[in-house]
Amino acid sequence: MVSKRRKRPNRRTWGLRALLLVLLGSTTLVSLFIGLIVAVYLMLDLPQINQLKSYAPPMVTEVLDSKGRPLAYWYKEKRWPISLYQMTPYLPQAFLSAEDARFYEHPGIDFMGVLRAMIKNVEAGEIVQGASTITQQVTRSLLLTRQRSWIRKLKEAILAWQIDAALTKNEILTIYLNQIYLGNGAYGVEAAARTYFAKHASQLNLAECAMLAGLPQAPSRYNPAKNFAAAKRRQAYVLRRMVEEGYITPAQADKAKRYPIKIHSETLNPPAGSLYFLAMVRKELEGRYGKNRLLTDGLTIMTTLNSQWQERAAKAVEAGLKKILARHRDDHGIKRSLQAALLSIDAHTGAVRALWGGRDFKKNQYDLATQARMQPGSSFKPIVYSAAMARGIIGPQTIIIDEPVSLPGKNPDEPWEPENFDKKYMGPITVRTALTYSRNIISVKIAKMVGLAAVRKQARLMGITVPLANNLSIALGSSAIPLIQMVEAYSTFPNKGWSVTPQFIQMVKDRSGNILEELEPKCTKALDPVTAYQMTHLLTGVVQDGTGRRARELGVPAGGKTGTTDNYKDAWFIGFTPTVVTGVWVGRKDKLPLGRLETGGRAACPIWVDYMRVTIQSKAAPQDFDVPPGIALVAVDRRTGEIVTPDPDKDGAYVWEALRQNDLPALHPSSGFFRLPSWLKSLGNFFK
Repeated sequence: MVSKRRKRPNRRTWGLRALLLVLLGSTTLVSLFIGLIVAVYLMLDLPQINQLKSYAPPMVTEVLDSKGRPLAYWYKEKRWPISLYQMTPYLPQAFLSAEDARFYEHPGIDFMGVLRAMIKNVEAGEIVQGASTITQQVTRSLLLTRQRSWIRKLKEAILAWQIDAALTKNEILTIYLNQIYLGNGAYGVEAAARTYFAKHASQLNLAECAMLAGLPQAPSRYNPAKNFAAAKRRQAYVLRRMVEEGYITPAQADKAKRYPIKIHSETLNPPAGSLYFLAMVRKELEGRYGKNRLLTDGLTIMTTLNSQWQERAAKAVEAGLKKILARHRDDHGIKRSLQAALLSIDAHTGAVRALWGGRDFKKNQYDLATQARMQPGSSFKPIVYSAAMARGIIGPQTIIIDEPVSLPGKNPDEPWEPENFDKKYMGPITVRTALTYSRNIISVKIAKMVGLAAVRKQARLMGITVPLANNLSIALGSSAIPLIQMVEAYSTFPNKGWSVTPQFIQMVKDRSGNILEELEPKCTKALDPVTAYQMTHLLTGVVQDGTGRRARELGVPAGGKTGTTDNYKDAWFIGFTPTVVTGVWVGRKDKLPLGRLETGGRAACPIWVDYMRVTIQSKAAPQDFDVPPGIALVAVDRRTGEIVTPDPDKDGAYVWEALRQNDLPALHPSSGFFRLPSWLKSLGNFFK
């Protein structure tokens, strides 16, 4: 029997299969490993690092006065980002020595440091030591939370490696030095330099740099303003590390240790009373940009405030109120109740140069200059006169009888019988005389002549938007009006008929210096230039001869009007020069009278004069008001209103009046006026 031949295994075939199995297994393992890595990466949900390439952190918005003087800083995080070139060289050197000496050598992660920290943490059974590089600290600050966990540390390491590959070392260091929190509300080295030393980062010396570099490890513990001894110990450590890294010599370190550091925070000293002004600026800008942008975008806001004028306003108001208190020592309630408001604007642009809204903003944020409404009394009369004059109903020389009147009241059996302030009557007088001496009866008559609708319309055109009374008491200022709106109304006169809206903001720039907005005057045509000048001329008469004659002390061309309400509860003076319009109100919180004879001329006008002196000190005295075409200055009889030939021997018998040229006979080229001789008038009548 032939036995079967045993087959030998095909070693070549099995060799190929094994190779294929190995390759297949390896590929599977690699794929699984890569998949695992991808899965872990995806589970980590890492944030994008693109935002770091255009690093624009929250920073301080600076509020400046019209001359560039800082008034306030608004922010969520107190930070001023700066470049490495804007820092003294010691500053980055100190931080590198203390926080990450191998920063320029490692790829974002210091593996030796990580290994050392891992051993310590395993021994302790929890995370007790870190080995974060500057890059990892940037990652933690901008992209992750500060929660201590292995997952967070893994994310931090991956992101640090990505950041190191995407940005230059100097870019990472710049971000770090601007982002890091250094205690006392300061973010970044510039804010810290201002907070602890009242300096810019470029002005710090070695001792100060080393003290700041000691803060990141524990900003509260090493805060030099609260624990100077601990801060000095940490400073010594930083200086020793700087010596070890070769940045400074031992002698320099010893000298820096002995340097007498003075902790002194940067302080702002806005002028007295300016917090009310700043509140208006903030409210306006929050409405346009939103609160978050205002606190984080690093805007530069140049306001219209003149700090020198604001300081003078504060002194003038306080001095004026002090004089009133001195006159009424027996009134024990007036001291805690007396208050005032002041608002001053550029006559042509509306820029608010000074504002006094109250004595203490921290106790009461209610702004008496912009929010409160008070009866303006006789200071409303120029608006009534303007309405009638613009419509040709009256002129400066028009005669109206000052006499007792009885008008329909609220009830048929109760007539309204207004009286003059002095309860006297002057008989037939000119419009000029009536306004100069603030005759109530004449104002009521003029309002009746022109109509209430015309008065209210004229008030709106001049900037008064609050509701006004629908009766003749409007002529006596019975409707409560904010001071800011009365000042806007008076801007119509020196501004040739254009009322100009008060504005608080001169310019706004973004963090890059681009202009976002710039002040443009907001004007409304309220009067024709001729009427505006005639009213200006009449109101200068109030200052020269009438109830506002205390304003003559200013010594420059000025017009204005007083206002006093019943029982001396409100005292007003609103006046203007060719360049500035200012209003002053004085009253009491308890609405009681200021005291006997505390009129607008006595209580408010002296404050106006005291303040207005500052407006003419820094420049040449204002020129006289421009005379528009269509106006002729002629001599007019004070009593009859007729055009006369001036007689040097009778200076008091006439006044130079501003009249419309089309209301006059042909003008004599030399004298500026012409009066027809009596014989020529008779001859004309004969031929008729």
